[in-house]
Amino acid sequence: MTKTIFLAGAGGAIGRRLAPLLLADGYDVYGTTRSPEKVEALRALGVRPIVVDVFDGPRLEEVMAAVRPEIVIHQLTDLPPGLDPARMGEAVKRNARVRSEGTSNLVAAALKSGAKRMIAQSIAWVYAPGPEPHGEDDPLDVRAEGSRGITVEGVLALERAVLNSPPLEGVVLRYGRIFGPGTGFDNPEGPAPVHVDAAASAAWLAVTKARPGIYNIAGADDSVTCDKARSELGWDAGFRLHPDAAAVAPA
Repeated sequence: MTKTIFLAGAGGAIGRRLAPLLLADGYDVYGTTRSPEKVEALRALGVRPIVVDVFDGPRLEEVMAAVRPEIVIHQLTDLPPGLDPARMGEAVKRNARVRSEGTSNLVAAALKSGAKRMIAQSIAWVYAPGPEPHGEDDPLDVRAEGSRGITVEGVLALERAVLNSPPLEGVVLRYGRIFGPGTGFDNPEGPAPVHVDAAASAAWLAVTKARPGIYNIAGADDSVTCDKARSELGWDAGFRLHPDAAAVAPA
């Protein structure tokens, strides 16, 4: 029997690279976008597109109840192309709202639909100052102020909702700064950079291999350790999709 995945943020940079991996594994993928303009592109990937706003809780519950997914994958963000500095001030607030209110709505809809597992995107550069590399059990920077403080609050809200909503099995992927196709960054830069294909592969591996909990998914800049992801998921930071983004991943 084909298993169903509800991919929130299927039209985003990671979602577009993740969908081919899930489809190649035989999953039936329903993907959300806020933009009707992205529907045909998602359909061309083989995704069943759904136009829905994560802040519309009743509508989100309605569409997820109709899909009845076994697994929900949360790859939603609200950031400007290339992290445009002129637009980041407001974007930080919007993105934090996605992580707090948006995640709360996704979790509520997942629980009502009977989903068994949620895999969610978090970030790996909000650890509190201290010895590096940071592991998953290190504290986050809860004393941060300004825009960083807003970001940390959003991350905390997301992770608490995903990890503490039984019987839903919660898996959090703390990504480094994403680069590669569709990200606005061609080369690694910023904190713990990780290629978008490697980031997508972590979510793909987490569908069947991850235990509930947190995994760092980042590049080798010595700020965080990804030993847990490598040992438990078999994750490889060097993973890349075929250029057509539709290749079958290695077993």
